[in-house]
Formats: sequence, structure tokens, C-alpha cells
Amino acid sequence: MKKLVGLALASLLGGTLQAQTPADATPAGLHEVLWQKLEARIDAIDDGLDGVMGVAILDLTNGRTLLHNADLVYPTASSIKLAILAELYRQSERGGAGKARLSDPYVVDAKDLVPDSRVLGGLTPGVTRVTNRDLATFMLVVSDNSATNVLIDRVGFDSVNSLMDELGLPGTRLRRKMMDLSAAREGRENVSSPRELMRLLEALYRGRVVGKTATDDLLRLLSTHKESDLPRLVPEDVVIANKPGSLEAVRNDSGIVYATNRPFVISVMTTLAGDERAAEQAIAEVGRAAWQGFDRIGRASPYGRVVSPRNGR
Repeated sequence: MKKLVGLALASLLGGTLQAQTPADATPAGLHEVLWQKLEARIDAIDDGLDGVMGVAILDLTNGRTLLHNADLVYPTASSIKLAILAELYRQSERGGAGKARLSDPYVVDAKDLVPDSRVLGGLTPGVTRVTNRDLATFMLVVSDNSATNVLIDRVGFDSVNSLMDELGLPGTRLRRKMMDLSAAREGRENVSSPRELMRLLEALYRGRVVGKTATDDLLRLLSTHKESDLPRLVPEDVVIANKPGSLEAVRNDSGIVYATNRPFVISVMTTLAGDERAAEQAIAEVGRAAWQGFDRIGRASPYGRVVSPRNGR
């Protein structure tokens, strides 16, 4: 009898102790608190912005997303060049008649030059010879608009948009060339959403567009240093594969941030900005807040302890 009472008491105490164990005293619970603070920080940054801001963040480790006005449609400005880049690499890898290849030559032609062409505009028409990959580099690193337009001619509007459809991104559309103000006035704007640009970058990162060799080269090219907002408040040694974009009242930046042991995708898009510099600052602050959270989790133990060489006790 005493034995049975003892067993019952032990069972009761065990159940009580188990029930009193905090449900959130786990790594997942700790990460959840940090995630909620990131959401609150983004809300606060948006509240202080005179304009519309959308944010989409994807944790490439576990697939979790943070979405803030992420399905609204925004002008992409130069961020549409991500879609052009993806189709160029796909055509080059697949080959075939009429397909553009990275190695295809291009001789600079004066008729192709448009304003804001920081490289092609300074080369010698009829003499300077480059490749499609060179044009892609100019398009990404200094956002050369002439180089972009040549690549659009070579890969084709329909092919770019068809790839977006295949990737499940029907709201991402290439509708006009760069500096085509007549098309812009008619409403033919290049558009996307933070969620779709996030998914496009995820597809590139995971090798869903081209094979590993081409993917590695594409991401290396995309990681080339450029003047942009996402990296501005992040340490210089952090690799970010991104493409910004800007138009009047529009500022965007989307990329893959290689935070320590915790890479993530982020897309921040703004439009109707009353103060463009403030929009740039907002993008930089969102980028810093996201990097701080992911980097901290990536360097910490499951319970948040960061062990560095100077603090090994």
C-alpha cells in the first residue's frame, strides 16, 4: 500500500513539475522573441517614413518569412535587372538557336546609348568589344542602362516574363527598357513586389534557375561591391548579393545576405516617398536590423550564448 501511494505521489509531482516547465524555455522560444522584435522594429521604421514601404525576409535555413506590405505592387526601378540577369544565365546554360550566351560579343554602338550609362557611354563606339557577361557586370555594378537595354534586346521581353511565370512570379514584369520615359508616362512600368523579389532571389540561391556552376558565377557577380542601401549600416566584410533600384519617389534594394551561419533573403521596396534620402535611410535601417538578428542567431549556441576567443569561460 505504501509503495502504491509513493508511486502515485511521485507521478503527481512529476506531472506537476513537467506542467510547470515554461513552454518557451527552448531555443525556438528564444528565437521567436527576437523575431517579434525584428517585426516591431520594421513597423517602427515604416511608421517614421513618409511613403509606402514593403519588406519581405526569408530565413534560408528554416524557410520562415517576415512579410510587411509584401504583396503590394511597386515600381522596381533597376531591381528588375535581377530578372534580366536570371534569364541571361538560363539562356546561356541551355544554349540553342537564338539564345543569348554569356560569351557572345558586343561591339559598342552609339545608337544603343541612353542617359545614365556610366561605362558604355565612355567606351569607343565601333571599336570597344565586350561580352554579354561584361554587359551584365555593367548592368549590376553601376546599373548601366545602355548595357541593360542591349541585354533586353538579346534575351527578349517575353522570355524574361516567361521565366517569371515558370517561377510562380506573375506579378514581376519587364514592360519597358531603361530610360523609356514615353512608356513610363503610358503606365508601362517595370513592377514587382517584395515577396516576389524575395522568391526570385531564393530560386537563384537554391539553383532552381540554372545549375551549380552557373549559379555560383551568377551569385559571385551579384555580390560585386556596389553603391547601395542594404549594406550601408552592415559591416563591410559581410557578403551581400543585391541589386538596388531608384527612380523619383522610389527606392528599392533586394539581396541575399550571407550572415554568419544564417543566410537570408531580404527585399525592401519603397514608393510614393516624400523624402528619397529618408527612404534610403529606412532601407539601410531595415537591412541592419535584419542582419543583427540573423548574425546573432548564427553565431550563438541554441540558447543564445556567443562564445568568442576572448570569452571562453
